[in-house]
Amino acid sequence: MPVRLVFIGPPGAGKTTVGSLVAGSLGLPFRDADAEVEAAAGKPVGDIFIDDGEPHFRVLEEEAVATVLASGDGVVALGGGAVLSERTQSRLAGHTVVYLSVELPEAAARVGLNRDRPLLLGNPRGRLRELLAQRVPVYERLATVRVSTDGRTPEQVRDDVLAVIRR
Repeated sequence: MPVRLVFIGPPGAGKTTVGSLVAGSLGLPFRDADAEVEAAAGKPVGDIFIDDGEPHFRVLEEEAVATVLASGDGVVALGGGAVLSERTQSRLAGHTVVYLSVELPEAAARVGLNRDRPLLLGNPRGRLRELLAQRVPVYERLATVRVSTDGRTPEQVRDDVLAVIRR
């Protein structure tokens, strides 16, 4: 199983930011599943949701996750909803899965009214609350490592992740 670390968590947790910092510290390549989806579709995630719908996005996401998990040693950040797929959950078995947790107030402040997060359009705080309620139990079940990101810099979170995985 090639991939060393897989980052999961809700929108605003810092998966891409912290994942890329950890990869750099370990001298490993970093891949972001959402970026892979965008490359395959030839358009941003938000446009996929609008043009093709969420079900189509989830199919592309599942394929992208399978590809990045099989791509060689490295660090991978998954989109917040990727873990809802049973196939993706199965594919995470055997990997070190790092759950970056963030509480609602901080997550809402971090994502704001970001138009690139299509599932949060309309009422971002209310929608984020719903997503957290649905997904946190899945994140907790899949995680082999949990690190809180609340009130912390990406570098502090990176250092905690590195300390835990190096034990």
